[in-house]
Amino acid sequence: MIRTAALAHVRDRRLIQTRPEGKDVFYMAGGKIDPGETPLQALHREIEEELGVGLSGVAELGIFEAEAFGHGKNTPLHMTCYLADFTGEPVATGEIAEFRYFTVSEYAAMDQVAPGSMLVFRRLHELDLIDW
Repeated sequence: MIRTAALAHVRDRRLIQTRPEGKDVFYMAGGKIDPGETPLQALHREIEEELGVGLSGVAELGIFEAEAFGHGKNTPLHMTCYLADFTGEPVATGEIAEFRYFTVSEYAAMDQVAPGSMLVFRRLHELDLIDW
């Protein structure tokens, strides 16, 4: 099982997704939880590493479980997802090639989508936080 912490940052009714260097698929911003770390600690560390910003107004959205995209068949993903705002303007740093904001349908129309991300997109749409 892969345990991750992820950010559900919404801007203009769209959800941010990040594309790592060398990959074609966009994922939730965030990453793996290191041994001894809480999901919240991992979230803060990963967002600083990936987008060069801090977080404010952090609130847990929920836990999402799906197949981990790109990790072989039957590898489960356990993703603790948080809503939050940025303390500054994000920039793609280090391992992140780019980030974009998507509606549900824009993300779903991509050639490849991460199942965990789709669960978050659907949940945010149910909450009327992002557009279809």
